[in-house]
Amino acid sequence: MESVKNIELLLEKYFEGETSIAEEKVLKQYFTSETVVPHLEHYRSLFGYFKAEQEEKLEQPIVLTSQKTTLYRWLVAASIALLLGGGFWFTQQEAPQNAIAQSELGTYDSPEEAFEETQKALAMVSGHLNTGIESMGYLNEYENSKNQVFKQ
Repeated sequence: MESVKNIELLLEKYFEGETSIAEEKVLKQYFTSETVVPHLEHYRSLFGYFKAEQEEKLEQPIVLTSQKTTLYRWLVAASIALLLGGGFWFTQQEAPQNAIAQSELGTYDSPEEAFEETQKALAMVSGHLNTGIESMGYLNEYENSKNQVFKQ
């Protein structure tokens, strides 16, 4: 049997992570025996746990997934990524043509032509604004009539 001093040194090495497998076996044998010194008794449960866990057997079978299933999943994911990438590329190829067509709307080569078109647009806005102001005249007539009927 090991001396108490040797067991204490092995414990220090064990908690520093410096023990060999043979030294750990000595510690397990000591702490699973009946002759443990009282001041080291609290380590008994630690090494007893290791022994109990070592004797435990796995009852359920381990199910491993096949590599074919994993490969199939990767192929499906890669196909989806290619389809999305192709669709994105196709829409980006169409976008510059549409952008050019939209950017040409409202552009003129000469400043005189742009000035004439701007005057036409402002005249159209002015006409609609004048129509709105004329409609306000009808509202004023309504207000006057209402005030005559309902004298305040």
